[in-house]
Amino acid sequence: MISSKKSLGQNFLIDKNIREKILSKIKIKNQVILEIGPGKGFLTESIIDKKPKKIILIEKDINLYNALKLKYENHENITLYNTDILDFNISTLKKINIISNLPYNISVKVLLNIYKNNKNINECILMIQKEVADKFNYKKQKINKYKFLTEVFCNYEKCFDVPSTVFKPQPKVKSSVIKINLLKSKIDYEKILNFSNLIFNKKRKKLSNVLNLNVTKKKLMDKRVEELKFKELLFLYQSF
Repeated sequence: MISSKKSLGQNFLIDKNIREKILSKIKIKNQVILEIGPGKGFLTESIIDKKPKKIILIEKDINLYNALKLKYENHENITLYNTDILDFNISTLKKINIISNLPYNISVKVLLNIYKNNKNINECILMIQKEVADKFNYKKQKINKYKFLTEVFCNYEKCFDVPSTVFKPQPKVKSSVIKINLLKSKIDYEKILNFSNLIFNKKRKKLSNVLNLNVTKKKLMDKRVEELKFKELLFLYQSF
């Protein structure tokens, strides 16, 4: 029996109803599916039943990887990698759909990596910490760096919250399922990340004291970043 590792943020989903509710939100049949952190294969089992074209499994835990390798050794359309998703080069793949119950300790980094590789990914269904789901949800409250980047690179939907009782072991934080449709943006990821870090790291200052821009809408530069709407920020970025 393989037990969970707290160091890897492992909380295994065990509820079949929640599993089917998650998978109903994304196209699987005849699609290339990338599953991040499949664990014991609970989601994978149902993904297989839905007839994907190919499944790519990324599992960092060597014990779980070995168990999955044995479990799916006769499945020709399943490819397994024993690596950290943050070390895996997503840019080598094309037109993939991502499914994951993400480890909470890397969820922010994984989401940003998805945005970075937006041209290679069609859509994602992800279970993440509720707090992170709200932090990235540009439809709620005032803007922040993560909401700005999310709106640049994708259509974002918070689908539903998930109780801790559907996991083993039960996490101490609340979880949410989010759906992401990537926009195949032409915007340079590194450039807009630098822009975002610059303005949101100094959010208490007026933009005129943060950015040296020659823009037509001078009044924008007298405001602080959190006072601006998405389109206004995008306008400033285009002059960056």
